[in-house]
Amino acid sequence: MDQANKTSAPAAQLDRADTRVRHDEGIGGWLRSFYDRVRSGDLGMIPVIVGLLLISAVFSTLNPVFLAPNNLTNMLFDAAAVGLIALGIVFVLLLGEIDLSIGSMSGLASALLGVMWVQFGYPVPVAIAGAIAAGAIMGLIYGFLRNRFEMPSFVATLAGLLALLGMQLYILGPTGSINLPFTSGMVRFGQIYIMPMWFSYALAVLPGLLMIWTGHRTRQQRAAANLSSTSMSVVILKAVLLSAALLFAVWYLGKGRGVPWMFGVFVAFVVVMDYALRRTKWGRSLFAVGGNAEAARRSGINVKRVRLTAFVVCSSFAALGGVFAASRLASSSQQAGTGDVNLNAIAAAVIGGTSLFGGRGSAWSALLGVLVIQAISNGLTLLNLSSSLRYMITGAVLAIAVIVDSLARRSRASHGRA
Repeated sequence: MDQANKTSAPAAQLDRADTRVRHDEGIGGWLRSFYDRVRSGDLGMIPVIVGLLLISAVFSTLNPVFLAPNNLTNMLFDAAAVGLIALGIVFVLLLGEIDLSIGSMSGLASALLGVMWVQFGYPVPVAIAGAIAAGAIMGLIYGFLRNRFEMPSFVATLAGLLALLGMQLYILGPTGSINLPFTSGMVRFGQIYIMPMWFSYALAVLPGLLMIWTGHRTRQQRAAANLSSTSMSVVILKAVLLSAALLFAVWYLGKGRGVPWMFGVFVAFVVVMDYALRRTKWGRSLFAVGGNAEAARRSGINVKRVRLTAFVVCSSFAALGGVFAASRLASSSQQAGTGDVNLNAIAAAVIGGTSLFGGRGSAWSALLGVLVIQAISNGLTLLNLSSSLRYMITGAVLAIAVIVDSLARRSRASHGRA
């Protein structure tokens, strides 16, 4: 009898613990776990949101035009091209690697688009496909150099930066620029086309509905496996807050021109790549290799193949960003991809929450980070400040983001040892 009581006591304790876990998964438990994550250094997107609020407050105080609906619409147009480049660099940063040639790759893609479309007369879809194919080929070269010769990605992509820039200058020839037909659908896509309001509102509600649906499915699956799950009250609260924010943004932009199709396509790519990161074997392998490549190899992951595909994705998105930039500027020129494109793309990914040390980040990092970068650039332009100050301020913001990432990483490591 005593032995039976001793045996049942741990079971009773486990039952009580399980009940406590399930109970804590409500809104109160979610808030407590959120607080614990922040204390442990997992800041998530808090720095980005706080940064956006501070930037908006400062620039709107200095120049009320900053928060005008039409200015925000123009900002979204400008953010799409750099955002796509930043989206690609996220996948390389997740591995702890780097690609310094993304700006030059976008410039070469812009040049290829102009030459194939305007000079050679190829259809626009063929020209776009050719530009993206060039990006994929460069990604294959970087991955091969990294895997076959263990060449540091810093060196390989730095060499690629110079080579791609030379190819861009050679393709464009002595004129140095090619004007794209202003009346074409592609240029209008980059400068004029706006989503209908009803469609924008529908898209604003869709993420919240999907969040509730996936939350309900996950809850059922975990319940069937006798595992604790997040309370539906928490899922619904998150969905309502997200939907309210998106609906307000659409309504406010609708007071001006509205939401650009160009930005909507960029967000669609973010959603697709976020799914690839979180829901596919390849995406999970990226995190594993970035966290510990040797451990990932021992667990059966093909580390070389993961690296290769990451570089291909990165260069392909850089090329697509160059296509978007050409569409926005209605030209392919020697200046495309130069200047602060590299800095802005990498800074956007890091500011958005992707770690330079690998193993942590998300596709949404590119979206949030590019909004911060574009807000800074737009605000400084409205204040008529020089490019030199814009470079210095953007560089300072990047340095702060890296410092925050380093401190958060150190905090997580200390909590892990504790």
